[in-house]
Amino acid sequence: MSVQAGRTQRGKAVASKVGWSALAWLVAIVFFFPVLWMALEGLKTEVQAASIPPTILFTPTLSAIQEVLSRDFPPYLINSATATLGSTLLVLVLGLPAAYALSIRPVKRTRDVLFFLISTRFLPFAASLVPLYILARNLHLLDNIMALVIIYTTINLPLGIWLLRSFMLELPHELVEAARVDGASMRHELTRIVIPLITPGIAATSLICLIFSWNEFFYAVNFTSSIAATSPIFLVGFISGRGLFYAKLAAAATLASLPVLLAGWIAQKQLIRGLTMGAVK
Repeated sequence: MSVQAGRTQRGKAVASKVGWSALAWLVAIVFFFPVLWMALEGLKTEVQAASIPPTILFTPTLSAIQEVLSRDFPPYLINSATATLGSTLLVLVLGLPAAYALSIRPVKRTRDVLFFLISTRFLPFAASLVPLYILARNLHLLDNIMALVIIYTTINLPLGIWLLRSFMLELPHELVEAARVDGASMRHELTRIVIPLITPGIAATSLICLIFSWNEFFYAVNFTSSIAATSPIFLVGFISGRGLFYAKLAAAATLASLPVLLAGWIAQKQLIRGLTMGAVK
């Protein structure tokens, strides 16, 4: 009876594992299907892409992708990359010391500081448009990539500080105390102990900031025109009075999504470790 019961229990465990795996794959397919459909639409002709019901069986063509690349798409992509990477780097440079001061060496009224940081996210983007536009105009930063770098940094910095602080709170206090006993300064404590231990958290924070900056449209469309326009602005060009070019829009959206998708795929291990490491208690 005990042997039979053990086999039954193992069989239930295997069935449960298979069931959860199938459910996970189903959820992943459901979430990934829009991306797959977008990529397939970019391989169709305009007639096939706009057909109702949708064209399922078709001969792939690269005509839409070739036309997108012929419309000076790379400069928009470079502008997006510059604004995204620049702002993410600034978030890390400014956020790491701030998170360190709010977690490992907490300053006075830490809760008030944290609330002030997160309260900046309560302000609607439209409410900040006019004062920021006036500042950018007076500083001659309109249609300048530096304006987007500064704006994206201010948008992502509160979130970056909160995330980095949650990762630092997970560190064992014994390591920090041992470093202090050995005479480590604050700079060495941060650079040689804290940062190496929260590398997965830094990767997760960086990827989240990259995604938010890469997809940002509201400020980009209001602060740029031609020189510093980003890839979301380029996508809008396929929506005109002549109609909506589905195949070209899907091809351009696929090309614009590739850098973020590749970054997420490359950093997926660090991302998973970072998100589980910084879980809110």
